Amino acid sequence: MKILLASDQFVTGDVMRSALEQEGVQAETTNIASSWPVPPFEDIGDVREASGNEEELIEALRGCDIAMSHTFPFTRKVIESSPELKLIAIGRGGPVNVNIEAATDNGVIVTYAPGRNAIATAEHSLAMILAATRQIAQRDAEVKAGHWGSDFYIYDKVSPEIARSTVGVFGLGAIGKRVARALIALDANVIAYDPFVERADVEEIELVDDLEEFFSRSNILTLHARATEDNKHIVNAGALAKMPEGAILVNCARGSLVDYDAVCDALESGKLFAAAFDTLPEEPLPHDHRLRSFGNVTITPHLGGASKGAAQLAARINAADIAAFAAGQRPTYVTNPEVLKDK
Repeated sequence: MKILLASDQFVTGDVMRSALEQEGVQAETTNIASSWPVPPFEDIGDVREASGNEEELIEALRGCDIAMSHTFPFTRKVIESSPELKLIAIGRGGPVNVNIEAATDNGVIVTYAPGRNAIATAEHSLAMILAATRQIAQRDAEVKAGHWGSDFYIYDKVSPEIARSTVGVFGLGAIGKRVARALIALDANVIAYDPFVERADVEEIELVDDLEEFFSRSNILTLHARATEDNKHIVNAGALAKMPEGAILVNCARGSLVDYDAVCDALESGKLFAAAFDTLPEEPLPHDHRLRSFGNVTITPHLGGASKGAAQLAARINAADIAAFAAGQRPTYVTNPEVLKDK
């Protein structure tokens, strides 16, 4: 068995090898590496959010049974040019950089790493909620520039507290639950909207079934849902109008959840006290985008899942599935289980 370690500067070759060793996988390995995250993701061929070169990947896959990767583009062209390939293990919560239909057509199993960045993203989200509420980045920049902003102690300028605020958590998956529990520890009143969660599954969190009620009660709104066609621009002008005056919006999930033009309007009008975003309408954010003009908006460049722990966990989840496959067992996290019926 020969494994291609198709790494990058986040899930590195050393991290992959260490994970395989910990799972007891003994196999010949070969290596290829992209420079991701510099430059950032792009759409390549028929896959999204990828990095690397198709031709280089095809060459590296020659003679390989398994590919362990994070960001390389496993397009139909790559898969159909790699007849020996049996398993692609992708260290991401969703294998968007793999053409799943092509893999299935060619009998290639695709696995992924759900929850690999849940801790990192939950921590980043909590940091962004605190940063937006207390305007930490903005005051830091002012002090370093020589301005001592004691005027922000004026009552009409001071921020709300998280304690006793009603925080709306949109989406109660692994990340949303972690954020909710942290906010409860800060004495926030936490409500949540998630049509896929049963009330019995959640402790200490009030589930709100009505979306209008959810928005109208959320002094702070934090988003943690996967992007779907049903929730595109779920935070729009109508939703923002229902939120309390001086509300705070935080999005560390997906850019498509938010109508950013409507957000800019709400910031201009003062409807929103502040906002913080790790995911944006376009990435990188264009230099002339309206969001850049607001002093009360905190922006990070899609770093929510960036932690050593996330990289290591991604590799460990992949390595465990590779170990199962090598032992003739069913991998745990299979995207296209129909392929297994023919094995």
